[in-house]
Amino acid sequence: MSMTCNAMGQTNNSSCDIREKYELTTAQTSPRITFSDETKAFAKTRIDVKETPEAHVFKAELPGVKKDEVKMQIGKGKVLEISGERSVEKEEKNDKWHRFERSSGKFLRQFKLPENAKVDQTKATLENGVLTVTVPKEEVKKSSVVVIVPKPVTLTVPREGDKKTTITIDFKFS
Repeated sequence: MSMTCNAMGQTNNSSCDIREKYELTTAQTSPRITFSDETKAFAKTRIDVKETPEAHVFKAELPGVKKDEVKMQIGKGKVLEISGERSVEKEEKNDKWHRFERSSGKFLRQFKLPENAKVDQTKATLENGVLTVTVPKEEVKKSSVVVIVPKPVTLTVPREGDKKTTITIDFKFS
């Protein structure tokens, strides 16, 4: 069975979060994206992305995942990659499962970071099943406005005969 998301990121019974501002996807070139059962865990790893004046912040829901089971790295082209594996709960002989809804297996999400991201100052924390990755932003240099005031211009205009008229133009702004 597979889950199919249309170009708007919607399925028949749920929404897909595959067309986020920062995420690398084929959504722009492919009208439909299909996930197999094995890769549903990739798409189900929910990640919120927000931008504050100081940083780009990524929050991933990773319930039951330990610090040593998740990996965060920034690769070439300023691509943030969050990956890991949710372990399958060991089944005891006498256990009888009535419902198994939590996903398990490997997951991977990639996000293209903007040019103003300070990747060398990235911080990550995992608390209460939420991974928070904070990528500080470079300070935007404010452009200054420079007003150039021209010097007065003196023109000499020839007139009839040997007469000349001198005109001085002084530029004043208010």
